[in-house]
Parts: sequence; C-alpha cells; structure tokens
Amino acid sequence: MKNDIERVLVDEAVIQKRLDSMAKEIEKDFPEGPVVVIILLKGALVFAADLLRRVPRQLSIECLNVASYHGGLESSGQVDFLDRHFPVVKGMHVLLLDDILDTGRTLAAVAKRLKEEGAIAVHTGVLLAKDKKRAENVQADYVGFEIGDEFVVGYGLDYKGRYRNLPYVGVLKLSAAT
Repeated sequence: MKNDIERVLVDEAVIQKRLDSMAKEIEKDFPEGPVVVIILLKGALVFAADLLRRVPRQLSIECLNVASYHGGLESSGQVDFLDRHFPVVKGMHVLLLDDILDTGRTLAAVAKRLKEEGAIAVHTGVLLAKDKKRAENVQADYVGFEIGDEFVVGYGLDYKGRYRNLPYVGVLKLSAAT
C-alpha cells in the first residue's frame, strides 16, 4: 500500500495533536446536556473514534451510511442514504462527523435531513476540508486540516475500499487509481 502513496500529506502525530484541539473546541461549544454524534460511514469512522475518545462528556453515537463517490475519484453529485433506519435526533443537539469536505453535497444533504428530523442544532466536523469552490454553500464548524484539491487516502479515507487503515493521510498516485 505504501508504494501507492505519492506523499504523506498529514502524518499520524500531527493528526493526533489536532484531534486534541478539536475535542476541546467541541467540548467548549456544546451546551450542557445530551449530544448525538452522527458518524458518516465508512470514511469518518477512524477520525470519529479517535476524536470522540477525547471529548469528556456523555455522547450518544449513531452511524449513517451515505454514498457520493461510488468508487470514483470525484463525487458523483448525488448523495444516497443507504440505511433503512435514520437516527432519532428530534430535540437533540447533533454533531455530524465526516471524513472530508469536498463538494459539500454530502454534508449539506445530511445536515438538512437532520434538521428536518427535528434536531435543535447541527454542528459539523471534518478531518479534511478541500480548499476549493463547493457545489453547496457549506462550511464545517470544526476542521482538522485544510488541504488542496488532491485525491487523498488513509486514516479512514479510501479508494475502492482500500487504504483506510493507513495511519496518515496521503496523496494517492494516479497510477494506483486505475
């Protein structure tokens, strides 16, 4: 796998240090009381697990399976909700976690649905945010790292289901994406 990586963009130690800071921001920003965390599968799983262990409060954790890349290098432009069950969020403060903010379609669609389901407030957090014009006017409340418009893998992010278990974020070689 390592031979498929052009370069390491964010190494493991830097990620862990940033997660400490993000957890403090989250703890400070949320009011007392219950918080429901919605983790977007599968990409945000590694990021969310490491981040949430640092948040010193009771959290209800739910996972939501959505798809927008469908195995390609770019968002398909369509967000599909793949679960039959949608988490109960009525009257709750919600923290929505995703791996990467790219076009903004996924974060916008899920946040809209959470509000429609009765969430009091929806805050969003991402490990990575691409520095680019988005299809949707959306910004994350908590961002681990701003990156360029490159296709990245590792630390939960994948290409065709591979590379999620790399302990860092790296740029995938184009030759590996064939």
